Amino acid sequence: MEGRGLAKGNPSQQNASRTPSRTGAPNALERVRHAARRDKRLRFTALLHHVYRPETLRTAYGALKPGAAPGVDGETWRHYGEALEVNLQDLSERLKRGAYRAKPVRRVYIPKADGRQRPLGVPALEDKIVQRATVAVLNTIYETDFLGFSYGFRPRRSQHHALDALYAGLLTRQVNWVLDTDIRGFFDAIDHGWLVKFVEHRIADRRVVRLIQKWLNAGVLEDGTRTRSETGTPQGGSASPLLANVYLHYVFDLWAQRWRRTQARGDVILVRYADDIIVGFQYRSDAERFRNELAERLRKFALELHPDKTRLLEFGPFAAEHRRRRGEGKPETFDFLGFTHICGKKRNGRYTVLRQTIRKRVQAKLSEVKAELQRRLHDPVPEVGAWLRSVVDGHIRYYGVPMNSAALHLFRFQVGWLWHRALSRRSQTGRVRWDRMTRLIRRWLPPARICHPYPLRRLGVVT
Repeated sequence: MEGRGLAKGNPSQQNASRTPSRTGAPNALERVRHAARRDKRLRFTALLHHVYRPETLRTAYGALKPGAAPGVDGETWRHYGEALEVNLQDLSERLKRGAYRAKPVRRVYIPKADGRQRPLGVPALEDKIVQRATVAVLNTIYETDFLGFSYGFRPRRSQHHALDALYAGLLTRQVNWVLDTDIRGFFDAIDHGWLVKFVEHRIADRRVVRLIQKWLNAGVLEDGTRTRSETGTPQGGSASPLLANVYLHYVFDLWAQRWRRTQARGDVILVRYADDIIVGFQYRSDAERFRNELAERLRKFALELHPDKTRLLEFGPFAAEHRRRRGEGKPETFDFLGFTHICGKKRNGRYTVLRQTIRKRVQAKLSEVKAELQRRLHDPVPEVGAWLRSVVDGHIRYYGVPMNSAALHLFRFQVGWLWHRALSRRSQTGRVRWDRMTRLIRRWLPPARICHPYPLRRLGVVT
């Protein structure tokens, strides 16, 4: 359920020509990856020259979003690209001689589904370029170290890979209890000292380590005030996801893998996407012991389980029957990556896991659509229709999993209903008839459909 790696000796991508030649030799990063895979204790002493190569920086610049918000220096992607080669050469030289300085991160806030504000950091453009180039180099090493049940922010892995692994584990392993784990303020609680120690397990190039320390110590600029902290990595930077994965790899993944092999009495499944962790157990005693020992483990590294959001619940093929006997009602549900997971049954009465869109996510998205329709009230119908098509299509492509079609149809209907209200308010006598509205919905809103196969079928093809 956690997937398999490539066959031993096979590169992740073909970069050699079909005929023998000097140009057909594996590139430098491929050699780094092979060395990291051969020796798990090898420490790399010379990596910075891979980062400041103009080709690496150019690739990193091209991977950035052109319309992304600028950092504290106000530099935009398009303006920087007007003299791209000159700018990249200057950046390369500054990295080479150690003159590069990281700028503070601009703090912004985005609303969450529960009404709270999520703080995000917007780095300066050059910091984004250097971070993305560094991540490309470090990924060649850490992708050989990270474990199979870690899915967040990794190449060729997505949310649906984690969802598929969780679904497969719940159905193919003896799972009767689920620990829904939440680490309180994880990105703000990462200890810089521990993070640097973890990085130095593999990276012995002091110049790369100092580069990471520059980003950690750059601070945050908010309302004209610059603040520095000994903890936390700002969400929004290219390096933050990798550093968070490195931190949890040493704090949680290796420990949980060892605990599963040596301490558990029954089956245990693990799925982690960034700091969202789901652990399934066969026995309740294993689950309670794991939760207590995990809390102690996290405290050693300045982390803490959220007391209200960390839950142990009965979940599995026998949960409904056991709870009915005790008079406790239906089995509890848990949320993971936008889906509510529910103990259900197929048409033939066999146990399955239903995955439905989290209600709060739907309500939050509809509120955004309503506000944007109000802002676009007098825009041409084709422009509004094209925008709504992208909204509905994106929603269906993510949430279009088997047995979730009812939620997809309801979302499409509600978007059409909100559009009808907006069109009818364009004038006092301009109420739109439903026969015309039906034609507009058919013309612009894509039909609700299932975009993803059943997880067991997709995993069978992938592996």
